Amino acid sequence: MARDTTTLSRRDVLKTSGAAGAAGLTGLAGCAGIGGGGGDSEYPALGNYPVEGDEVVFGLNVPQSGSYSQEGEDELRGYDLAVDHLNNGGGWVDNWDGLSGEGVLDKTVTTVEGDTATDPDTARQSASRMISRDNAIMVTGGSSSGVAIAVQGLCQEENVIFQCCITHSNDTTGSECVRYSFREMFNAYMTGQALAPVLAEEYGEDLNFYQLYADYSWGQTQQASMEQFFTDVGGWNQIESVPTPLGTSDYSSYLSDVPRDETDVLVLNHYGLDAANSLPQAIEAGLDEDMEIVVPLYNRLMAEAASGSIGGIFGTADWNWQLEDDATQSFVEVYREEYDRAPSYGARIAYTQTLQYAAAVERAETFYPPEVIREMEGVEYDGAGLGAETMRACDHQAQRDVLVMQGATPEEQTEDKLLNIVSQTSRDDMGYACDAGPAAECELGEYGDE
Repeated sequence: MARDTTTLSRRDVLKTSGAAGAAGLTGLAGCAGIGGGGGDSEYPALGNYPVEGDEVVFGLNVPQSGSYSQEGEDELRGYDLAVDHLNNGGGWVDNWDGLSGEGVLDKTVTTVEGDTATDPDTARQSASRMISRDNAIMVTGGSSSGVAIAVQGLCQEENVIFQCCITHSNDTTGSECVRYSFREMFNAYMTGQALAPVLAEEYGEDLNFYQLYADYSWGQTQQASMEQFFTDVGGWNQIESVPTPLGTSDYSSYLSDVPRDETDVLVLNHYGLDAANSLPQAIEAGLDEDMEIVVPLYNRLMAEAASGSIGGIFGTADWNWQLEDDATQSFVEVYREEYDRAPSYGARIAYTQTLQYAAAVERAETFYPPEVIREMEGVEYDGAGLGAETMRACDHQAQRDVLVMQGATPEEQTEDKLLNIVSQTSRDDMGYACDAGPAAECELGEYGDE
């Protein structure tokens, strides 16, 4: 249906009022595309477009079992809160240009859930069901880069947009990038850029480091980025780098091989329950008495599980509830009201990427995937708790600040506070060009309407 230009539509009113009153996250991309979400649109059928009826389905594909299942629980809380606010107002929706609190394009948002089991094959099967059986117009979720890469590949094939949640591998928006996937979270390359200067200043230069890493996409690119930036920035020397299987519970054989007399810094590239196992076992083995230990990527749930071992340990995080900006504190307030706890960064990513998709649909004035994609590419925004961000068009990787964290000592810890913010590295002091770093390997593929 061509847009009626003779009268103001609901969205015209929203955009006018939003532009006047927006104080939070504001998309700056121009409008593009015409046509609605229903079957009378002038756009051809593609993926699960057009959307029929009064409801639109979002697919929430998260780990509800496996090594990262705790992450999945918090992601679902963030998604549920986002959908509630999209349908009924509240939270960031009230200040997000173009969002009404009355659904998306006048359709009520409903959801279906799946369990990735932290396994790429299982996740792909679950997402496939959401697309073919439930007609999900958008799929989101995941807490493993292996899962994200598998699902985003499927979504490219099916012309269904995928909004990544927790995925930190360089490959997600690098060698494995696709047109139909977007990532708000930072990546391992950016962790290296933010963390290496802090460690060089804290521990000194010309040190020897030894790495253990989870042997899949995330751990492999994490290991490579740590090697690159620890060597380039601090002049450190890597003694050895050893892969460990995802889901390992006993790291004693790997830790016993670390040469205590040569190693200055031990880098544990593990996440979730893996990190909750490897770090306490390293402390129990007394390695912290002979060397420094670093966990490059923190999450709150891992910090909870290993709380007695994290004191003084450096790492990075996507976001933290202790940030004092208005958007962060607004999100923390509504999250606490709903769940009586502070949100993890997984919840923030889930909430943010759901609203990002909805706002792009409103700007495009259609659910037609190629037009929604074009609205997200290059959009500049702020108010998501990290200052100014850009969803870069060349690789669909958000260019944003990165937090360097340090584990709180047992005496400092509370139920919510397990980590301290050391610094917020500006996106202006890091990042990489479209022809450098992981982006140099990215070829996004087709929109589907060429």
